[in-house]
Amino acid sequence: MSKQQAISPGKNFFAGGFGGVCLVFAGHPLDTIKVRIQTMPVPGPGESPLYRGTFDCFKQTLAKEGFKGLYKGMAAPIIGVTPMFAVCFFGFGLGKKLQQKTPDDVLTYPQLFAAGMLSGVFTTAIMAPGERIKCLLQIQAAKGEVKYAGPMDCVKQLYKENGIRGIYRGTALTLMRDVPASGMYFMTYEWLKRLLTPEGKSPNELSVPSVLFAGGMAGIFNWAVAIPPDVLKSRYQTAPEGMYPNGFRDVLRELLREEGVASLYKGFTAVMLRAFPANAACFLGFEMAMKFLNWAAPSL
Repeated sequence: MSKQQAISPGKNFFAGGFGGVCLVFAGHPLDTIKVRIQTMPVPGPGESPLYRGTFDCFKQTLAKEGFKGLYKGMAAPIIGVTPMFAVCFFGFGLGKKLQQKTPDDVLTYPQLFAAGMLSGVFTTAIMAPGERIKCLLQIQAAKGEVKYAGPMDCVKQLYKENGIRGIYRGTALTLMRDVPASGMYFMTYEWLKRLLTPEGKSPNELSVPSVLFAGGMAGIFNWAVAIPPDVLKSRYQTAPEGMYPNGFRDVLRELLREEGVASLYKGFTAVMLRAFPANAACFLGFEMAMKFLNWAAPSL
C-alpha cells in the first residue's frame, strides 16, 4: 500500500469548509421539506394533515412559493455550515492525530468513531444557533407569517426576547444528535474508502464515483442514528417560549403520547433522499480541496 498522507487538522479545516458549501447547495431543498414535515401541526379529528408526505410537501412548496421556497433559510446554513464543516473536519483530523503514535499509524474503526464523536462536540457551538435560525425561517414561510425578515433579524429578535439562551435553545439536543451521528459518519466513510480501495493503492487515490458512493453512504448511516434526536430538536427549537418547561423530555413525552414511536422518524424519506447526494457532494468537495491543498502546500 502507498504511504498514507500525514494528517493535517489545518488542511482538514479549509477542505471541510469547502465540503460544507457543496453540501448546502446539494441538500438544502430536502432539508426544508424535512423541517416542515417534522414541525407540521397534528391534524384535528376529521382534518387532513398539512402534508401527506415528502412529495406532497415538495409539490405544495413549489406551487405556493416557487423554486425559491425550497431554498428558504439557506443564508443561515451557508454562513454557519462553512465554518461548521471546517470545524467538524478539523475536529476529526485532530481526533485522529491525537490517537496516532506515529504519522504512519492506521487507526482502528473504534478510534475513527471516537475521532468522529470529537468532531460532533466541536461543531455544536456553531450548529445549535444555526439550526435554530434555519428551522424558524423554514417554518415561518410554510405558515405564511413573516415574523423574521432574515437570519440577522431572527438573531436580533431572539436575543432581545431571551438573551443568548434564546439563540442557543436546543444545544443539548444538538449534542445528543451530533456526537454519536458524527462518529458513525466518519467511521462509515473511512470504512467504505478502505473497502473500495484497489489492492496496492492508497485510499487517497479513490475515483470520483467511489468517493461519491462512500460519502453518500456515510450520510445515510449518519442520519440513521441522528433522526430521532433531530425530530425532538426541530420541535423544541421551533416551539413557542415556555411550551416545554422540562426541555426535550416534554417534547419526547408529547410526541410518544400523541403520535407514537413512529413520530421519531418523521421526515425519514426527505432525510434519506437528501443524505446521499448532499454528503456525496460534501466529501467530493472535501477530497478535491484536500488534493489541491496537498499540491499547493505539501509541507503543511
